Amino acid sequence: MPNEIILLTGEAEVPHLTAVMQELKAGLTVTPVLSAEALEQAVKSPKPAGGRRLIAYCTSIIVPAEILAVVDGPSYNFHPGPPAYPGVYPANFAVYDGAVQFGVTAHVMAEQVDEGAIVGIGHFDIPPDTSVSTLEIKAYLALFELFKSLSAQLVNADGPLPELNIPWGDRKTTKQEYEDLKQMDNFLSEEEKTRRQRAFG
Repeated sequence: MPNEIILLTGEAEVPHLTAVMQELKAGLTVTPVLSAEALEQAVKSPKPAGGRRLIAYCTSIIVPAEILAVVDGPSYNFHPGPPAYPGVYPANFAVYDGAVQFGVTAHVMAEQVDEGAIVGIGHFDIPPDTSVSTLEIKAYLALFELFKSLSAQLVNADGPLPELNIPWGDRKTTKQEYEDLKQMDNFLSEEEKTRRQRAFG
């Protein structure tokens, strides 16, 4: 079981995620990293007895394969979107698509973003006329609940977490697609303009 968790996340999330894990395992070292440079330094530090695990939570930083190769066991990422929406800005694309359900995902980190085996999910319905910001807040809260539900395994299990037989969606959204859909022109229908305005501002 890991004696150190390298936690790649934002500054606001660090105390809450750390408290959850340390309450479950006394003496656990949680090393927060807020940047790619800090992550690189963290994995170069002496490894503790019992090993270390990397957890990424609601971060846009892409972890390179060489870092995934030097931490113990699978590393896990907590993605603020459901398996149907791999890639960036999942809430925006869900609103654009008129999706009626959204959610969050925990998965094994792989060299390619949002392709590793899924180990946890959470789903909720999207009420009509839900804004992107409201959907993001609901996903943010659901992601924390998913993290809490898996934390005991993350800090105590020697091996990998059980994998769910759930596939990722075929369409992985990109920043370029996001930027393209933000653009407006006179050739768009009024319906399309409304969809884009609602989803991409």
